[in-house]
Amino acid sequence: MIRRITPFPIEPPLQLWNCPMGGGSGGAAIAGLASFGPDGLTPEVRQYRDGIELYHIKYYSRTRNQDGSYNVQDIAESGAYDSEGDFYWSRASFGHGPAWLAGAVGGRREPVEKCVSTSSDGTCRRYETVGYTNVYGSTGIGGFTGAPTSWTPNRLRGVAIRYLDYQGNEHAEFVSY
Repeated sequence: MIRRITPFPIEPPLQLWNCPMGGGSGGAAIAGLASFGPDGLTPEVRQYRDGIELYHIKYYSRTRNQDGSYNVQDIAESGAYDSEGDFYWSRASFGHGPAWLAGAVGGRREPVEKCVSTSSDGTCRRYETVGYTNVYGSTGIGGFTGAPTSWTPNRLRGVAIRYLDYQGNEHAEFVSY
């Protein structure tokens, strides 16, 4: 599976149509050995397939100006199986991805806050958490702390996979390249 999900090209991690044991679902269905759904899979195999989530991540951030502003390139694709068993890719984001993604790459989730109450002089009196974002690298948005002149880039490039084992336990791995 690791060979298939590491570039390039990134292939579906579970290739039921390319089973090394041969035979496929057709031979077993003819023999009456299992109950197959319209996608040719048993409920047990479908559970494994549907429990797989794959992210191809290319994330880069660095400070760029004296004022501490930063530049972030967040390019990601999410791969999953549909109900028919076809694997597909869709546009995604590391920063706006699921919580498991931050943990898989050694990052963390940080709250996104919005000012909900201001004083008469315009300063914010109360913030409210409106969501969360995945962060990779040092603390702070874009992965930076300290002096705004820091030019240390944060790079994250690789493939993250989340899957369920035979007992239904969730696992997440990250393979950088």
